[in-house]
Amino acid sequence: MIKAIRNALKVKDIRERILFTLLCLAVVRLGSQLPIPGIDRSKISDFLSQITQLSFLNAITGGSFEQLSIFALSITPYITSSIIMQLLTIAIPRLEEIQKEGEDGRKKIAAATRYVTVGLALIESVAMAIGFGRSGYLENYSVLSIIVITLTLTAGSAFLMWIGEKITDRGVGNGISIILLVNIVSRMPSDVINLFKTYVIGGTTVINKVIAAIMIVGIIVALTIYIIVLNDAIRKIPVQYAQKLQGRRLVGGSGSSIPLKVNTGGVMPIIFASSILQTPIIICRFLGIQPKSGAGATLGEKILKVLNQGAWCNFSSLGEAKYTLGLVLYVIMIIFFAYFYTSITFNPLEIANNMKKSGGFIPGIRPGRPTSDYLTKVLNSIIFIGACGLTVAALIPIICAGVFGADVSFGGTSLIIVVGVILETMKQIESMMLERHYKGFLND
Repeated sequence: MIKAIRNALKVKDIRERILFTLLCLAVVRLGSQLPIPGIDRSKISDFLSQITQLSFLNAITGGSFEQLSIFALSITPYITSSIIMQLLTIAIPRLEEIQKEGEDGRKKIAAATRYVTVGLALIESVAMAIGFGRSGYLENYSVLSIIVITLTLTAGSAFLMWIGEKITDRGVGNGISIILLVNIVSRMPSDVINLFKTYVIGGTTVINKVIAAIMIVGIIVALTIYIIVLNDAIRKIPVQYAQKLQGRRLVGGSGSSIPLKVNTGGVMPIIFASSILQTPIIICRFLGIQPKSGAGATLGEKILKVLNQGAWCNFSSLGEAKYTLGLVLYVIMIIFFAYFYTSITFNPLEIANNMKKSGGFIPGIRPGRPTSDYLTKVLNSIIFIGACGLTVAALIPIICAGVFGADVSFGGTSLIIVVGVILETMKQIESMMLERHYKGFLND
């Protein structure tokens, strides 16, 4: 591995890309420590510690939200805007036509996504600023302070979106994913230390401490291996190419395959589902509306309780156990977004037409529409398997938090992001090195 890294750094282009990426990430981490002006941090820290939805949000923001830095919103508005634009692309024929225009169409969709991102960040910033002011968490509650906080948070989110695009263009890997990776990794050491302090050092007997340590390490290792296997699992569709006469020679006739990933959507279904469930809760908390249960709670407060991950898998009483229904909604949303995300990123009809033009066919399947229908059938089957695999990885930390009270930020979702981004980045560097006849990461 060290030799492979050394070989990568010998190539000027790759070295410059890696250094540019590291520089951008250093700027991101530096910005995560810069506080928002005008907020009374001594008061707000107690308030934020009461919000149970912050574990995952702190993970993807690298603790920026908990510290209320200028990057507190992180790239969550961009993720939400991507969902909105993808839904609108399906619903509005004009947007669908623009998307099919090739590179120019994708640029137009990307530009619209940026505008929607800024709009969402502006709305969330205003809600947060007003919520802080009404709760007495601002040093001076005035129109000017609201404007300053709003502009700071919106500019921070827009800057992260911009720097993510720059990493994609001039660095290595996907910029948004790389930022998520660094934010999550920055939180892992403190979370691991807290787990060991709570369950190992705080154990009553030596045997309990040893068992707790083994369980913590075992769950983390097993979950990591499981995610790696899930991420690399593929279904190969055999493809045969007909022979063609070119001049006096027969060419073609070779066999190939179409690799269909089992986890086609990657971690995006979980991110989409988590963002949709958590955003209304956090906004309502800043507006003074809290999830509640019992006779005195309103319908809206009970709905927020159902959406609250902190209320899931709490089987201490029947009244609390019923809020685990939110977990069922979470699972349904993961499966839905797995199919949805795959439907907009993978087009079986286009693949079938390209195969037909190049003289390729699947053995036993006629070219054209029958090939497209066959690919759709196979894809629907493996998407469900991949979605179930994602669900298992996402539920393990939630169940542990509900049953044992082990609230950590690097759960299944975080590990899926970390593993997926690392593997994809390594593959990209590998392809760059293969172009220059260097031995890469994956073969080292």
